[in-house]
Amino acid sequence: MSDPVIRKAEPEDGPAFLSLVRALADFEKLPPPDQDAEARLLEHAFGDSPRYELFVATIDRDVVAYAATFMSYSTFLAKPSLYLEDLFVAPRARRRGVATAMLAHLEAVARARGCGRFEWTVLDWNVDAQKLYLGIGAELMHEWKLVRKVL
Repeated sequence: MSDPVIRKAEPEDGPAFLSLVRALADFEKLPPPDQDAEARLLEHAFGDSPRYELFVATIDRDVVAYAATFMSYSTFLAKPSLYLEDLFVAPRARRRGVATAMLAHLEAVARARGCGRFEWTVLDWNVDAQKLYLGIGAELMHEWKLVRKVL
């Protein structure tokens, strides 16, 4: 089998992307997006005014992972940041370097854009992901807590 290829997603990747989002919901024991939400995901990725960037990893042309990112801003650094909302690798492609390749690609994107930070969150129970992130030189920010207000 080939090495993973990381690229910006194209509209034709939509069905595979949605399948991976449903798999992520299952992995996190959350309800998957309904049909309306799936339509918004595609519109917000590929429509006239994208709200996030979508990257995919393929192996032998099979979409096996996705990453959803958006730009944020650090007032303390006075530089943009690249924020990783989701990174999910299909179980069939795990332990093949896909996540590491995706993270390296996204770090390169952040550097090319002059970002001061590349940030994301990780669930406290996902120790495999935490090990991976520490292994690539990322830092777990224990003093920060996610705050959310559902609208």
